[in-house]
Amino acid sequence: MQGSRIAFGPFVLDPAAGTLLRDDVPVALGHRGVRLLAALAGRPGEILGKAELMDAAWPGTAVEEGNLTVQIAALRKLLGPAADGGEWIATVPRVGYRFTGAVERPGAQRAPLPLPAKPSIAVLPFVSPGNDPEQDAFADGLTEDLITDLSRIPGLFVIARNSAFAYKGRAMDVREIARDLGVRYLLGGSARRAAGRVRINAQLVDAESGDHLWAERFDRGLDDIFAVQDEVTGRIVEALLGRLRTPPPRNRPRSLEAYDLCVRARRLMDDAPQTAREAHLMLTRAVSLDPGYAEPYRWLAMNHWMGWVHSGGPTEVSRSLALELARKAVAIDPDDAGCRWILGYLLAYDRSFVEAEAEFARAIELDPNEADAWAAMSDIAVLAGRVEEGLEHIRKAFRLNPLPASWYYLALGQALYAARDYEAAVETLRRDETYGTSSRRFLAASLAQLGQVDEARAEVELFLVGNPDFTTSHWAAREPFRDAATLAHFVEGYRKAGLPD
Repeated sequence: MQGSRIAFGPFVLDPAAGTLLRDDVPVALGHRGVRLLAALAGRPGEILGKAELMDAAWPGTAVEEGNLTVQIAALRKLLGPAADGGEWIATVPRVGYRFTGAVERPGAQRAPLPLPAKPSIAVLPFVSPGNDPEQDAFADGLTEDLITDLSRIPGLFVIARNSAFAYKGRAMDVREIARDLGVRYLLGGSARRAAGRVRINAQLVDAESGDHLWAERFDRGLDDIFAVQDEVTGRIVEALLGRLRTPPPRNRPRSLEAYDLCVRARRLMDDAPQTAREAHLMLTRAVSLDPGYAEPYRWLAMNHWMGWVHSGGPTEVSRSLALELARKAVAIDPDDAGCRWILGYLLAYDRSFVEAEAEFARAIELDPNEADAWAAMSDIAVLAGRVEEGLEHIRKAFRLNPLPASWYYLALGQALYAARDYEAAVETLRRDETYGTSSRRFLAASLAQLGQVDEARAEVELFLVGNPDFTTSHWAAREPFRDAATLAHFVEGYRKAGLPD
């Protein structure tokens, strides 16, 4: 297992060595416990689904959920209480678990990112009182919406959600966070709702000087939540740019229940079939509650698309439905960059390339800070044979999202393979972040091109455990290649690695 050491409280976990120290004394911990703890502590503050954790501890093996429960209980007993008397690992009912402690990575500090030429900001996760999952979800939704609102303002550089949420639950100096993310300003605060009212405290900090540029408390009726978001956004823009610049108005939900369902579903949008099904149920309910709300259509489109592209078989109904839902989302909210890039991505897979390029261009015009759009554009550009353009797109995505979702590393690894930089591709695709993705096919191909055939075969075996129906011919037929030489290069690597034809 790859990965740098992780320190929390009196403990130091070394995933690569498979060891755990308490006050420099070794603690007996089995390899499954090491894998689980590395997965949780490696992403502090994030909610990890049960399926993802079982994949981490039992890779390529089908196990009962009770095994995970037993391992978590053993970890809690071994770690004991945290400094505040609570547990290091919190249960999130019906979803999964979250590591609540602050972590450090000894010796793993990255070089500081250069500041952009324009005002740069990260919105840190707003804090909720107590350990109430509903309050926590509300605070997360507020944070995500503020990121989206600020991201659409011309003249601002805004860090993406994944990177901002990497600091959830972590007590760190604002200068250190700003250095990690390469921004000058940080917005943070707290949020709660109760008895039909919402209370929000927000503070804007200049991380360079440590000064508070703006702070305010809002106490309003719950129906005013989106007006409060607009007001906070306006105050931040005035503080940073000196004048208010307003993008087109966003499509807001009329049903707060539909909004809550979307907030919860966002957390479940990954490749795991179990969590994808949970998200599907939530989003379908949100559409029925508020058919004029664009966001659930957008995520449902991705939900159906992921089911199609990862199924290993022909499922044209899901593909067609995904495209229909994406078009519906754009029709409802044509000024939402997220809806636009998702439609563009699905159109590319439908081989409607001219229309796809137009949707991507409109998405970036609406929101040049939309990191996911840049990452998706990288995928499509590489398959079109525009490899250097694809590399440039994924680099932009990483700058806007320095601590991104795992699929960014898959896209980077694919681009590096296409550029024939096999050693860099192997380095990227062996990172811990790629562990839960389907990127092992690119890793196997890269190793095979380097002549490391035995290692390539081992990666193929691991890949096929999770993708038993995979064939190179089916993959080549469904990927939106527009360049025969690029397609031939990928097929060559797959065959050298031993992936089935």
